[in-house]
Amino acid sequence: MSLTVNTSARNSSALDAPSASVPDARVTAPGRRVVFSLAADADPGALPRVLEYVAKRGLVPLALHSRLTGGMLDIAMEVGDLPQAESDHIGRCLGQIPMVTRVTVIELPATKVEAEPMPELAAAE
Repeated sequence: MSLTVNTSARNSSALDAPSASVPDARVTAPGRRVVFSLAADADPGALPRVLEYVAKRGLVPLALHSRLTGGMLDIAMEVGDLPQAESDHIGRCLGQIPMVTRVTVIELPATKVEAEPMPELAAAE
């Protein structure tokens, strides 16, 4: 089965949407790194549910590790640039997933955020 979408006929609400060049309004904490350490039942849906909480914020984990030990899944997920309030909120949400039995939020030492030096330009004479 295939699906065809007509992109030439756009409705007015799609035209009113902000352009892709508008900067993201999400508050960040540059250099702040947090590790969410979880224990969950060995369920095929556990890992996707955990990842959902960072993916829906437009984030990609810096590191992700999971290990099946007995009937439990141990998950460690490192996420960067999250403000304290947002990491606390995500931790609480992760704890509400039915198959999750333990959540620990650990703040790692901040990494120094430096701008890359601009190459020097030589004027043509």
